[in-house]
Amino acid sequence: MSIRAHHITKNFGDFRALHDISVNIPSGQLTALLGPSGGGKTTLLRIIAGLDTPDTGQVHIDGVDVTNTPARRRGIGFVFQHYAPFTHMTVWDNVAFGLKVARTPRPHIRERVGELLGLVGLDGLSGRYPGELSGGQRQRMALARALAIQPRLLLLDEPFGALDVRVRQQLRDWLRDLHERIAVTTVFVTHDQEEAMELADQIVVINGGRVEQAGAPTELYDRPTNEFVMSFLGPTTRLGDTLIRPHDIEIHQDPLTNTHEAMIERIVDLGHHSRVETVLPDGSRATVHTTRSELRQIEASTGDIVFLRATTGTTGSSGADGGYGRADRIRTEARAS
Repeated sequence: MSIRAHHITKNFGDFRALHDISVNIPSGQLTALLGPSGGGKTTLLRIIAGLDTPDTGQVHIDGVDVTNTPARRRGIGFVFQHYAPFTHMTVWDNVAFGLKVARTPRPHIRERVGELLGLVGLDGLSGRYPGELSGGQRQRMALARALAIQPRLLLLDEPFGALDVRVRQQLRDWLRDLHERIAVTTVFVTHDQEEAMELADQIVVINGGRVEQAGAPTELYDRPTNEFVMSFLGPTTRLGDTLIRPHDIEIHQDPLTNTHEAMIERIVDLGHHSRVETVLPDGSRATVHTTRSELRQIEASTGDIVFLRATTGTTGSSGADGGYGRADRIRTEARAS
């Protein structure tokens, strides 16, 4: 099922949460709504779900205008960040709840709940209560409950935000695998760029109630339309008047063409790479990500004077497509660093 949110505006009193937003979500894909807190991501998700009504604009699901259709008739499964389980019900009863409300025959409920508990790896925990589960298990229960009614769309509001780093990583892998098996159109809200890059087929970057850019993860990373998108999808640093990825700066012992003199202020060993923090003569700072072997080759240490250069093949000029060419660096013309 495809989703088309067309010219959506939403106000809460004097605060405009969404400014004429238009988003297209292809059928069967996993789409991330990515952006900072308060940017409008959850408001858009709730409007798609039918939990909020836009002040202007329309929502179409599979070509049908559902703007004024109640949430219960949209065929949507919704998972909140904090799961919202029925604490007095067992795992089995939580998952079966929507089917019971829909007056589904009992044999089908037993079959469907058993199938879903197996799918999410909770088939041995059906008799437990939510308080007896780990955070990851409660989240999988919430997903099973949302999937029980066989929704046309699955909407997830920061589904892993309340979990620790290790469990979040495990659930990302699990959700991607689950999505490939059930192929339901899925939209999830996140402010974690790594999560969006890893999971999504499409990312919609939202900031200040506006869509900054939408596209495949590699497209947004390699060809951002502006500095905000570039900065939000991966680390950046500034070298002169250029915004650049730290891994696209070379460190040299001697001055070469287009190099910037700098002093190494700090070296941080991060295991798989080293972060070199430098200060330039004008007081500005630039961060370089390099391998430990490359750092050993130039025998660099704190206090040394080195020369930084952007790797060849990058461009900072705006392309004909309205982007910035390859997004490893963006030249910020007529703007102070």
